[in-house]
Formats: sequence, structure tokens, C-alpha cells
Amino acid sequence: MLILLAFIIVFHITSAALLFISTIDNAWWVGDNFSTDVWRMCTTNTSTCLAITDQFREYQSIQAVQAAMILSTIFCCVAFLVFILQLFRLKQGERFVLTSVIQLLSCLCVMIAASIYTDRHEELHQSHEYRMEVSKGQYGYSFVLAWIAFAFTLISGVMYLVLRKRK
Repeated sequence: MLILLAFIIVFHITSAALLFISTIDNAWWVGDNFSTDVWRMCTTNTSTCLAITDQFREYQSIQAVQAAMILSTIFCCVAFLVFILQLFRLKQGERFVLTSVIQLLSCLCVMIAASIYTDRHEELHQSHEYRMEVSKGQYGYSFVLAWIAFAFTLISGVMYLVLRKRK
């Protein structure tokens, strides 16, 4: 049981790390000489960054992705804290339902963020407010990490739902 508990804790911490990296790092959309995420667009040649503000045509979509990723990260961290509290408070044989619900909310938020970005990426990168042509890029590793974090949070949410507290 102790090995299973350690695996679940490591899996949850990995999920949170993936969410933090995909939310913060500047690699949702990359090209030969630029990288962009949901916060800013940077050129790799001159190392200058341009913040994505309300001047951009698809700013509402970017804000939705930002909000969903932040919520997902917060839910994942809260779920871990609730798990630790439930670990000491639950009676033997009870399930970690609250932890599961919060982790599944995290899963839903990261899915919404990545889905919005997937759906709106053409409109997002054809904006004339960018200093360079960014439409000829491709998805970066932060975007891929967001989808991997979706899978990890889904799996851990289901694991918490199935998990019972044992001795």
C-alpha cells in the first residue's frame, strides 16, 4: 500500500509540474525564429518579447486559454492538498471522492484550454499585431505538455475515485 501511495503522490506532483511548465513556458507555437505562448511572443534572434494584450484581434480566446490553464494548475495543487488532508482524516475504507472531483475539474480546465488553442490557432497566429509572420509555425512542446497533463490529471482523478484508504 505504501508503494501505491508513493506512486500516486509522484504521479500527482508530475501532473502539477507539467501544468506549471505548460502554463509558464513560452513554447505553445514555435517557428524558426520565434516562439509564442498564451502570454507573449518572443523572437529568438534578438531575444525581444512582445506581450499579448487586448490590441490583438483574438485576445478573448487567449484570455480564455490563460484562465483555463491557471484554473487547472490551481485545481491540481488544491487537489493535492485535499488528498493529504483526506489521507489523515478519512476513515478506513472510504474513498477520496473530493480529491477526485477537484482533480477531474483540473482535467476539464486543461482540456478546455488546449481545445480552445487548437481550434483558434489559425486566427490567433494570423493577427497583424505580431511583428513577424507567425502563421508558419508549429505546435511547441508546451502545447504537447498541456495535452499530456490532461491525460495525467484524468488518470489521477480516476485513480483517486477508485482508491480506498487501507491500512
